[in-house]
Amino acid sequence: MSPGRAALLADAILALHVGVVAFVVLGLLAIVAGGALGWRWVRGFAFRATHLLLMLVIALQAWMGRLCPLTTWEQALRIRAGQDTYGESFIQYWLSRLIFFEAPWWAFVFAYSAFAGLVIACWWRWPPVRRRAKSRRSP
Repeated sequence: MSPGRAALLADAILALHVGVVAFVVLGLLAIVAGGALGWRWVRGFAFRATHLLLMLVIALQAWMGRLCPLTTWEQALRIRAGQDTYGESFIQYWLSRLIFFEAPWWAFVFAYSAFAGLVIACWWRWPPVRRRAKSRRSP
């Protein structure tokens, strides 16, 4: 793989990573606001199950002391591209600053665990609703 292609893929993975973070954070805000305001879409089972599962995986990774696979893949591609990890590209520069922070390991474990707790509490407070299959009428 060429260095240029590796850099482009690294930027794409970083953008995907930002999207995942936005889904988790904005999803929780939407669930809380939508639950309080009666928005039906925030109680959709597929949305809620995906949101909960993703947050539980993130919290579990923190407890295990593991990096997110997206971070690992992005860094490997940056090295292959001959870039410093988290340097050089415009997209990488700004998106990295949006989602990556310097803090001790325990702070991330606490934050991810607390966030997962909020997601679980929302699951209980505003439970998701499965859509019922349309009943077939007899002719």
